[in-house]
Amino acid sequence: MDLIIRRAVLTTHIAHRDEPVDIGIDGDRIVAVEPRLAAAAREEIDAAGLLVAPPFVDAHFHMDATLSYGLPRVNASGTLLEGIALWGELKPHLTQDALVERALQYCDWAVARGLLAIRSHVDVSDARLLAVEALLEVKRRVAPYLDLQLVAFPQDGLLRSADARPGGRPLGGFDNLKRAIEMGADVVGGIPHFERTMADGAESVRLLCEFAAEKGLRVDMHCDESDDPMSRHIETLAAQTHRLGLHGRVAGSHLTSMHSMDNYYVSKLLPLMREAGVAAIANPLINITLQGRSDTYPKRRGMTRVPEMLAAGINVAFGHDCVMDPWYSLGSADMLEVAHMGLHVAQMTGVDAMRASFDAVTVNAATILGLEGYGIAPGCYADCVLLDARDPIDAIRLRAARLAVVRRGRVVARSPAARAALSLEGRPAEVDFKLSR
Repeated sequence: MDLIIRRAVLTTHIAHRDEPVDIGIDGDRIVAVEPRLAAAAREEIDAAGLLVAPPFVDAHFHMDATLSYGLPRVNASGTLLEGIALWGELKPHLTQDALVERALQYCDWAVARGLLAIRSHVDVSDARLLAVEALLEVKRRVAPYLDLQLVAFPQDGLLRSADARPGGRPLGGFDNLKRAIEMGADVVGGIPHFERTMADGAESVRLLCEFAAEKGLRVDMHCDESDDPMSRHIETLAAQTHRLGLHGRVAGSHLTSMHSMDNYYVSKLLPLMREAGVAAIANPLINITLQGRSDTYPKRRGMTRVPEMLAAGINVAFGHDCVMDPWYSLGSADMLEVAHMGLHVAQMTGVDAMRASFDAVTVNAATILGLEGYGIAPGCYADCVLLDARDPIDAIRLRAARLAVVRRGRVVARSPAARAALSLEGRPAEVDFKLSR
């Protein structure tokens, strides 16, 4: 074998019940997962009872805007509307080289954090499709160490663009989206709540889902990113998914209006989503930051109904959404930070709920992206992260260091464990922030 990770605790293990395992890797695949593996390898890593997880997956991101903080100016108010205005100011000045360089830098950060798969929306509203060309180049360059999936995203609205309806036919924004797909974008995006009317929003959902069904593509729409409880395009998305047989291939991102909907309507909506196999992607860091801005008090948290959807059998993932861009000034590609915020905002503090928050940035997100060979089992790709934590809950609590990141059987990143040296009489020389009993 090429690599064996010894004495690993898996995310499915229960403390004091399940024995640590050895993970045997040959080439780019896992070939064995068992206690005390009787084999040798060219390289061995001793996990020493720490957590080995499949890599983190970001189901919702905007890589075309990332790391553009301060260009052309800073979002002084921190609001969604100023962020949109800022992006409009920046777009005419974007260059392919700058887009590529910023995206590559972010991918470096991602690998260091054990984030090895990202679904990024890319704005197709600019007829030059400059951002699409740039991120397709990034996708090609990072392929050996990171899976990058691109969503053709009509940020300014599919039908809302000034040139969108000459002669009453949907062109403009839709043509740009189709061209982006022809160039190599993977997923059909949309933003129905940003169209001029509810009717136009519903029409955009129909057009985009029919196009995706025709092309055999997945769908991921920004849907109802609003505090308006009457923004109900997720209902239309579920209906079109069911009508066209797109079950399991469609996701609704944000869904923040569900936070403000009445409970009776939600009791109707969730079974429709489950029936259609529509997944949900919440973005905790951004939803808690941008929603509820017009409220005084009580102030809405804004994030969608994650626990209720999970209980209804709907697949839910968490996304990072933004890092140092016109909408969000913070972030560092750390999906444990995302899970940490999601856990708090959704009040998911039960033991199973905290583990579900970890799943939301790993296995759930991988399912939405349709990643093949994902997981810690024989036959899966040899992609994993050794975390300085004993279980998923501890990993979230500590935002644990990624001691080693493995991609296709090769260690691609290492980080030191978090330790603090103390100079206190009669006390330990260092602390590692883990509970000792």
